[in-house]
Amino acid sequence: MYSLILLLAFLVVMVAVGVWGMRKTSTLNDFFLGGRSCGPWMSAFAYGTTYFSAVVFIGFAGKQGWGFGFNALWIGVGNAILGAMLAWFLLAKRTRRMTQNLDTMTMPEFLEARYASEHIKMIAAVLIFIFLLPYSASVFKGLGHLFEATFHISFEFALIILVGITGIYLVLGGYSAVTVTDFIQGFIMLFGTIAMVFVVVNKAGGFKEAIFVVQENYQLHVPVEQRPSFLTIASLIFMTSFGTWGMPQMVQKFYAVKDENVINKAAIITTIFALVIGVCAYFTGILSHVFFDLETVPRLADGGINYDLIVPTLLTTYLPELLLAIIMILVLSASMSTLASMILVSSSAITIDLYKGYLKKDVSEKTSVLMMRILSAVFILASYVISKLQIGFIVTLMSLSWGVLSGAFMAPYILGIFSKKITKAGAYAGLFVGASSAIILTFVLGSSNAPLASCIAMVVPFIVVPVVSLFTPKLDKSVIDKAFKDF
Repeated sequence: MYSLILLLAFLVVMVAVGVWGMRKTSTLNDFFLGGRSCGPWMSAFAYGTTYFSAVVFIGFAGKQGWGFGFNALWIGVGNAILGAMLAWFLLAKRTRRMTQNLDTMTMPEFLEARYASEHIKMIAAVLIFIFLLPYSASVFKGLGHLFEATFHISFEFALIILVGITGIYLVLGGYSAVTVTDFIQGFIMLFGTIAMVFVVVNKAGGFKEAIFVVQENYQLHVPVEQRPSFLTIASLIFMTSFGTWGMPQMVQKFYAVKDENVINKAAIITTIFALVIGVCAYFTGILSHVFFDLETVPRLADGGINYDLIVPTLLTTYLPELLLAIIMILVLSASMSTLASMILVSSSAITIDLYKGYLKKDVSEKTSVLMMRILSAVFILASYVISKLQIGFIVTLMSLSWGVLSGAFMAPYILGIFSKKITKAGAYAGLFVGASSAIILTFVLGSSNAPLASCIAMVVPFIVVPVVSLFTPKLDKSVIDKAFKDF
């Protein structure tokens, strides 16, 4: 009953915010960036809620909490320090300034203007639209499992509900609606995660008892040969922390800040937010060793452990109904904010980067906004189809998306805002090497090593791009002067 009441209340708020956002949205800039008017709290919560989704609470917390034990906490700490704080301090100011200098709204537009290339935008847009789909699907998949366990409904029907909820407020309100809902959802996430850990720890007999039992049971549940190596742990920290530096939906948050004075405050708020959410999520997954043994842990049909169901089963079994309802809204909040950002970026790849960029450059603002809304709905439906097919584990789907997109964009983007020496050929080389490395290595190394494949794909372009740039023609001075104006 509590779950249904809170869900309905949440739906009403989302629809109301969507209608409000629609009234504020008249231009493409309004729909995609909210008019570049976000303050520190809005910017911080937009970044933080986009960072964490059902993938972390369900997939990562379950798999790494069970398989890594207390080492999983290092992932949460790394996300806060490297993925949030360092990203804001190193990238936000230069990104906002250069995107304003170049008058660009999207990652493909930025690459086109920064490297004076007509075709790089098309390639980047196609990569974004294709490879954000499995990431989006992984978020829907995690949410579907939670709804299935909470409401005792079929996985497929849960997905239909989620598609409807996400579509209503995003398609109506655009980025303005997303930032307001991110702010609301951020506070729900903070309250819910802290309450979740508090209750689960009490159920485990208190903090000291829980720590002792986890340490003892981990030795019994996970054989020595199955425990993660330092390289595995480090690759996950690297992928989930630095991987965000090249993800278009994360970089978009830097474009939209009101002014540079916002950045330092936003960095601090985001770091605290990420630390609380990350540590609490992984700690809950770690506590699964208290409540499950090798016989009771959720299993797949083939007998393997179903990591995607560990946390949902734990929460639905041991949390009181009211708190479970809050946690359900928490995960829904986290996931909807992540989905909204990915969907906006993906629909912009077609509307702004492909349609307006190549096919019809004089399209009106009204038509552009309508296209963004239609394509947002199409992307949501495509994500639903992939989720329904249940292709692979959540972590594998996410790792592939992060690897391809971060591998393709991170080096050309980051080196591009710091160095005047990077050439067009260097940017192309980084784009192709990063994307292809992630795809090839994921298949060669296997799904269990997908995070390692993603890390390699992110690092290699940082070697390739400068080397290629040394031996290829430099960009015209006017392009460089425009990009680095006031730096």
